[in-house]
Amino acid sequence: MVVSKWKAGWQTARKHKALYLLMLPGILYYIIFKYVPMYGVVIAFQDYSMGKGVFGSKFVGMKHFVEFFVNTPDSWKLIRNTVLLNSYDLLFHFPAPIILALLFNELKNKYFRRFVQTISYMPHFLSTVVIAGILVIFLSPTTGIVNFALKWLGTEPIMFLGIPEWFRTIYVGSEIWQKIGWGTILYLAAIAGVDPALYEAAKMDGANRYHQIRHITFVGMIPVMVILFVLNLGHFMEIGFHKIILLYNPLNYETADVINTFVYRRGILDADFSFASAVGLFQSAIGLVLVVIANRVARKYSETSLW
Repeated sequence: MVVSKWKAGWQTARKHKALYLLMLPGILYYIIFKYVPMYGVVIAFQDYSMGKGVFGSKFVGMKHFVEFFVNTPDSWKLIRNTVLLNSYDLLFHFPAPIILALLFNELKNKYFRRFVQTISYMPHFLSTVVIAGILVIFLSPTTGIVNFALKWLGTEPIMFLGIPEWFRTIYVGSEIWQKIGWGTILYLAAIAGVDPALYEAAKMDGANRYHQIRHITFVGMIPVMVILFVLNLGHFMEIGFHKIILLYNPLNYETADVINTFVYRRGILDADFSFASAVGLFQSAIGLVLVVIANRVARKYSETSLW
């Protein structure tokens, strides 16, 4: 039985060898850069020494995990900040491309629609460094355009990046602005795959435009929404590290300091590789658990799942 399955699989591979060759670069990328380095996870359970290497360093078990959760004063603050930033990002950023895709689909003038789509895509192609630079300049308390507008309205200028309460709003807002246009691509593709006959049938049944959007267009997008939601949960604990590094400072550490920035300081700046690996492994474990749970729920209540 097993031999016959292998034979059938080999015959399928030979039949579609061109497609598998196209997949090969992606497969090699994940093997070389994602799976092969996984052996390094063992240093999370060692007092790693660069001189002794992975196989010569002393095994210490759960020491670094205990140190993070019990002996690190800011550990729960880091976890709280990470969870809150990701929760706000998921709550506001995830639905934004869905809404924008529905709005794009309702535009009748194709030239205007292409123009608006192009404008919305543009921030995606700017590097995170450029985005952070724009934010710093625009939010400057002395020369920023935002505070200039506030002064014009008779309001005192605000030091946005120096007030902890503003950081989450700035981060999530910039994520939406940067990624909302690019995020519509998959949803527009899902809408394009909806059978036009469904709209005609709905019109004959007396459905107005709102009902067509709600019961046909939106429903056609659900499989893509489910897949993207499950994938996003896999990165739930891995909030955008680069943008935070570029935007945070001692004044907003209270809300801006997350697990990834802490790992950067301990692992790269302090060269405490074992401790940083332990914290990073904790992040990855949470992401794996969330993906498995979300996929199981999606498979139970819908016809769409990752596996």
